[in-house]
Amino acid sequence: MSSPSTDASQGSAKDPYLAASLPWTNRAARVAWAIGYTLLVRFSPRPLHAWRAAVLRAFGATLGANCHIYPGARIWAPWNLLCEDAVGIADGAVIYNPAPIRIGSHGVVSQDAYLCGATHDIDDPAFPMISAPITIGRYAWICARAVVCSGVEVGEGAVLGLASVATRNLEPWTVYGGAPARVIRARRRSRP
Repeated sequence: MSSPSTDASQGSAKDPYLAASLPWTNRAARVAWAIGYTLLVRFSPRPLHAWRAAVLRAFGATLGANCHIYPGARIWAPWNLLCEDAVGIADGAVIYNPAPIRIGSHGVVSQDAYLCGATHDIDDPAFPMISAPITIGRYAWICARAVVCSGVEVGEGAVLGLASVATRNLEPWTVYGGAPARVIRARRRSRP
């Protein structure tokens, strides 16, 4: 058996775990976004939603009118964020989107919620990243500290309760809770 220092010295050419998951162009864009986020978004006053929307659009996000994205929301790749009108993304929410994440009109992602758009193939020795899109339906609510896993579709009006984990698609107008999320009850359909 080789020593740990010998394995590490062989570099990423020999160890697929050390290879980058994404191309250098993606990494360069994320560095530019990290600088833009820090300078233009993170410390912006909370009421400046239009300012943050303009910055996100400049980095490739597609945002409808009246989106309220708070300064403490962390968006990994703005160019993979598609929001319809009147979407809310709270402080502390993490949008990890190597693949596109779409949030429907009046969708809400609450404090410290995590939309996780990628995982790794644990059965492949190279441990490659696998990403899949996430869709949050219109009028859906992802409650505080809830997690939506890669490839999940949250139906229109669905609610994912506090600290719950959605590993499968959520039916429209249904309330879910737990880890993994299970149906709690139907939600009354109410839209303006």
